[in-house]
Amino acid sequence: MPKLKPKVSKINEAVERAILKLLKDVMDNKSSSLIDKTRVLDRALKLEAIKARLTDDDEGAFFKDDPEADDATE
Repeated sequence: MPKLKPKVSKINEAVERAILKLLKDVMDNKSSSLIDKTRVLDRALKLEAIKARLTDDDEGAFFKDDPEADDATE
């Protein structure tokens, strides 16, 4: 049985570091508005969602071999 290679994040590390730095800087800045903080937080959460999707390629794979799954759609 061949060994599986570990998943490699396809997100550019420089982009990830930039978003995390922006998040830290905006949250630490007392003059940043709530809208600015919310936007940066939203970007960070989207990044985490993308990373989760990249690592969950086999999500729902068990439905492919489940004969009952086909019956439910009919």
